[in-house]
Amino acid sequence: MKKYIILLSLLVFVFCGSKEKNISSLSHEQDGHEHGAQAPEVSEQEAHESEQEVRLHEGEEHPELHLSAKKQKEWGIVVGTATKQDIASKITIPGILALNQNKTAHISSFVKGKVVSLSSDLGDRVIKKQVMVTINSPDFVQAQAAFLQARAKLNLSHQEVERAKMLLQEKAIEQKEYLRREADHAELSTEYGAAESILHSYGIEHEQIQELIKKCDSLVEKGELCELADPNLCILSPVEGTVIYRDVTVGEHVEPQKILFTVSNLNTLWAHLDAYEKDLPYISKKSEVTIKSPLYPEKEFTGKIAYISDTIDEKLRTIKIRVEVKNDEGLLKPNMYIQGDVENRQTEKKILAIPEEAIQNMNGEKIVFVLEEKDIFAVCHVELGEKIGNKRIIAKGLEEGDKIVIKGAFNLKAELTKASFGSTHVH
Repeated sequence: MKKYIILLSLLVFVFCGSKEKNISSLSHEQDGHEHGAQAPEVSEQEAHESEQEVRLHEGEEHPELHLSAKKQKEWGIVVGTATKQDIASKITIPGILALNQNKTAHISSFVKGKVVSLSSDLGDRVIKKQVMVTINSPDFVQAQAAFLQARAKLNLSHQEVERAKMLLQEKAIEQKEYLRREADHAELSTEYGAAESILHSYGIEHEQIQELIKKCDSLVEKGELCELADPNLCILSPVEGTVIYRDVTVGEHVEPQKILFTVSNLNTLWAHLDAYEKDLPYISKKSEVTIKSPLYPEKEFTGKIAYISDTIDEKLRTIKIRVEVKNDEGLLKPNMYIQGDVENRQTEKKILAIPEEAIQNMNGEKIVFVLEEKDIFAVCHVELGEKIGNKRIIAKGLEEGDKIVIKGAFNLKAELTKASFGSTHVH
């Protein structure tokens, strides 16, 4: 019985030992398979990364894109030539139209009085010295009478001085008397000049005064009194233009301070533009100005800078520019919003400049796409100069004659960034 027990124990021991050995062998075999599977993956990744690094390195030296003609058309790629040119800075400035104050007149009465008649109305075209309104004024009568009296006294004094001169030569009077009469004559002459000046201040011109004197002398020769004072004063327009304002009616009593009419020549207007402080270096009185209105998108109105303010607005940081605008067709109106394109040409030397749209920003550097061969666009790093209007001066990186992408450069940059390697082909 003991023999059987010993034999059974040996069989169990042998079986367990064999099982543990098989399990251990299987475990080692599985570990070997797992390590064998991982090794090829690491090798493939390293090879891919190595290949990518090489292509990126090549791309940094000379990145380029192969772009078919079809894709170029779809992406709106336009190629132009980098050329040196007379740079013209073009700045668009908002503004508003106003009357040309140098050709505008506010018309009022020179004296108090009653409106007798009106000769003009709103919208009328008037010429210089055309009668606008007639005022009946006692003050005007008094001014004429004072002038005629002063003239009569002056004439009489002149005769007395001439007579005193003859008497002095004959020693009939003393020199003191002669000097007294001469002094009186000088005083009357001053009074006469003052009376004449009053008439001029009422708008009466020298020719009209001479006509008044002539009529008065004619009456005196006939032995009649000189009573020619006319109470009706005609108010004339001092400028040629259009009546744009009226505030007077017949029978109204008016004062000198009231504006009755406004006449302005609308063939030229003023455009008040508000330029930013940063644009001041590119604006001068020699600048060419084109005025545009959204009401007439197809029309351009030429202008000339007449005044550039000497001060800058403290809050808005803008500077006032006044432009005289031709308005021969009468399309532009005062208080109309407009835009002014101010162009300042620099003709001292030609400068290499390209459109701002052609320049792209990539990895913190400025680049331009250059057409090297058919359908092959290469990246060119550039250094920029000043911005002149919608163009940028190229200080370094391009040569005159280079073929560059002037439209659609952003699409090329996007594709280059997307590809993330130096050479790619786009169908």
